[in-house]
Amino acid sequence: MDEMRAIVVGGGLAGSECACQLADRGVRVRLYEMRPNTSSPAHHTDHLAELVCSNSFKSTRFDSAAGLLKHELEQMGSVLMSCAKRAAVPAGGALAVDRERFCALVEAEVAARPLIEVVREEVTSIPQGPVVIAAGPLCSPTLSQAVHELVGGESLSFFDAAAPIVDASTLDMDVLFRQSRYDEAGRGDYLNAPMNKEEYEAFIEALVGAERVVLKDFETGDLFQACQPAEEVARKGIDAIRFGAMKPVGLSDPRTGRRPWAAVQLRAENEAGTAYNLVGFQTNLTFPEQRRVFRMIPGLEHAEFFRYGVMHRNTFVDAPRVLDGTFRVPGTSVRLAGQITGTEGYTEAIASGLLAALNTYADLIGAPALELPATGALGSLVAYATDPATVDYQPMHVNFGIVPPLEDGRRRSKRDRYAAYAERAERDLTAYLATRGDLGLAQEE
Repeated sequence: MDEMRAIVVGGGLAGSECACQLADRGVRVRLYEMRPNTSSPAHHTDHLAELVCSNSFKSTRFDSAAGLLKHELEQMGSVLMSCAKRAAVPAGGALAVDRERFCALVEAEVAARPLIEVVREEVTSIPQGPVVIAAGPLCSPTLSQAVHELVGGESLSFFDAAAPIVDASTLDMDVLFRQSRYDEAGRGDYLNAPMNKEEYEAFIEALVGAERVVLKDFETGDLFQACQPAEEVARKGIDAIRFGAMKPVGLSDPRTGRRPWAAVQLRAENEAGTAYNLVGFQTNLTFPEQRRVFRMIPGLEHAEFFRYGVMHRNTFVDAPRVLDGTFRVPGTSVRLAGQITGTEGYTEAIASGLLAALNTYADLIGAPALELPATGALGSLVAYATDPATVDYQPMHVNFGIVPPLEDGRRRSKRDRYAAYAERAERDLTAYLATRGDLGLAQEE
């Protein structure tokens, strides 16, 4: 057999996973990454698999959609999920990582595979042969144009935002307290900045009135709902953010013994705990206004910022109308992977890279395409994203709202229903993977 070859464009989460999976199946991969020669508004380093927004991969609960997806990826041998677990930092029931350690682990996995050649240059046209475009939602304008000319259809976009990161040594630990919600022992994985009613209302007034970078009043369709700027949430009403990112439920301020009126939670960014992320405070405020407004938070009066929050435009294709069920552009040997397909989220990006690799490999060996059961987290997301009946397509995280209903018709509580979804998904995926030894997915007994 002739040597199998493939090209992967983009060294982010999807591209790195894709390259590793192909190499593990004997495919020689040329992995293109445009940084450091060309960067994007959201990137800060030239590392492979840089996390440009939060450092959280979300819930690990098996009976949550996010946790189920992680479980499915582990069943399928994801390389980057293994890296994430090894780079984990305390985050309660979520998987959060030390950014630098995570990138280092991914780069070590790529370097350990001699079949992967990393090429540091910008790709400006669609390469020939089997190729996966995993250039992210912020691929260079030239490549973005080439992609849209290839797929046809409309070019879609939305605004995304990231939260600021502060220096732990500049926080006032006499005011902040460590606790996860409902953690009575008070040794949780989050720092909490408590506010009374007067402090909260003054903070919201300042947040809503602060100067923004993108000077527009956003419509709902402009913003990806999971990453709305905090000031946009606050515009919806005085208590909107108090029932969201600043909800005090399950917290008790040790100074008063009572639940605060509102609270800002901070999550560790690295294993050493030297940097903290303001959870839920993605923002479009100017840098000077971020200093002014966020220093109004009790305990952050003298905070120094390692990174300010940023907002940027992301682009994605109208996948239900321009891609097939394997995210391939029909009639070509080109697949898309990652957030450019509209599958939004870190874990989802890793998953799409794994799928792109498996289906590209299936093409190379003449095997049937991978068709995951739609009852699973990943299978349901792919089914939704490639269903021509899907209208007004917008970026989508995995969630139980897109899985098929349970068949027995029983009435269940939300928790029991989600547990039943997860059990069904595991059962169906395990049975399917047992039939795909041709792709190296059949699990040993």
